[in-house]
Amino acid sequence: MHNPDTTDPVEKTYPIPSLMALGLQHVLVMYAGAVAVPLIVGSALQLPKEQIAMLVSADLFCCGIVTLIQALGIWNIGIRLPIMMGISFTAVPSIIATGTNPDLGMPGVIGAVIGSGVFTILVAPFFGRWVRFFPPVVTGTVMLVIGLSLMRVGVNWAAGGQPMIKGPDGMIPNPAYGAPFALAVAAIVLMSILLLTRVLKGFMANLAVLIGIGIGFVVAIAAGKVDFHGVAQADWVRIIHPLAFGWPIFEFWSILSLCAVMTVMMIESTGQFLAVGDMAGRKITEAELTRGLRTDGVGNIIGGLLNTFTYTTYAQNVGLLQITGVLSRFVVAAGGAILILLGSLPKVAFVSASIPSYVVGGAAIVMFGMVSATGVKILSKVDFVANRRNLYIVAVSVGLAMVPVVAENIFDQLPAAIEKFLHSGVLVGTFAAALLNILFNGVPANEPEEAELADGAPAADPA
Repeated sequence: MHNPDTTDPVEKTYPIPSLMALGLQHVLVMYAGAVAVPLIVGSALQLPKEQIAMLVSADLFCCGIVTLIQALGIWNIGIRLPIMMGISFTAVPSIIATGTNPDLGMPGVIGAVIGSGVFTILVAPFFGRWVRFFPPVVTGTVMLVIGLSLMRVGVNWAAGGQPMIKGPDGMIPNPAYGAPFALAVAAIVLMSILLLTRVLKGFMANLAVLIGIGIGFVVAIAAGKVDFHGVAQADWVRIIHPLAFGWPIFEFWSILSLCAVMTVMMIESTGQFLAVGDMAGRKITEAELTRGLRTDGVGNIIGGLLNTFTYTTYAQNVGLLQITGVLSRFVVAAGGAILILLGSLPKVAFVSASIPSYVVGGAAIVMFGMVSATGVKILSKVDFVANRRNLYIVAVSVGLAMVPVVAENIFDQLPAAIEKFLHSGVLVGTFAAALLNILFNGVPANEPEEAELADGAPAADPA
């Protein structure tokens, strides 16, 4: 039992009521982001409402499990710091690209998530040596590309769904796409988030996205546009069943795409671990870093088996640590326990799944724009004046990555293996940025990059 009066803020304990209240605060900060990803993916893949509700439940449940592992530790897994784990926005473009492939669908997504988890576990002990290949000019470019790639998804959501939907004789134009009501509600959500961010302070400002979605949801309910079918019939408590979408499909290019994304996410996680260690007055050792990164991989495997996606450190919760000064890992573990409880309540998931796409679309424009803004923030560290070649790295990488985004069918006549690689803008942008950096700047030295990393790299998952 830990001494509640210990001078180590990470090991400090609190009475149960305080512990749960502080843990709930962490849940509220990350809830909107955690719920938005399964809603976005489910809508993009045109899954039925019941399956989207299942994705929401599985996501919250796994968020809780992986948070407990990261905060409390199991064997040589978990950094044992107040780190809140959540589902990642960064992987959404790759997940949607895999899921919309008729030959793969959700089994292909699950296979790619599990495969990328295995990759992350294997490379975690060696990551310190690899990170020098991803200096700010590469990481910032990749984050910029990810945000731009996601924006198409957010705009379609704000317009009321996908432009084409399944009809009796194949794909047909969606008659609800671009409906004035959908666009108006999306605009209300967007403006609400901006105004709330301007007016609210501290902790409440972190809830701006969640409150904005709530305002849009209320408007949609008042207009009679929300279907609560399934909520009354849903059980109060349900156990998450593994592999609900069937046996995973392990397809090489889908796994490679998520492995590239996980490499970027590991860089971001490293920055967050170092930042939390600095707050707590600790120097993060290589062994601790490996345990923390290994948890990302374990989280992916757990997430895949339980029908959900990729997991990473949530930056907004690291920010909450800074705001409150409460650095106890047991508080974050309490938040993980609350998430497990929420994930076991199907009615909560069905209500979340009832939120119309255009409501989340208004928030998605903010959240995905923040991903690109994070890329710009990272790129602000880069010297574009003394070394103008960095401009070419960013320009060409972004340009190549946007090709499959603005012209989906441009590579259809190429051999299948090449087409699958080039179809992922994130994969193309990541490889282009890394290779161009080596071409123009050479192989970066290890020590300077570690010093740069110690300054803290911003994370990609705003919520």
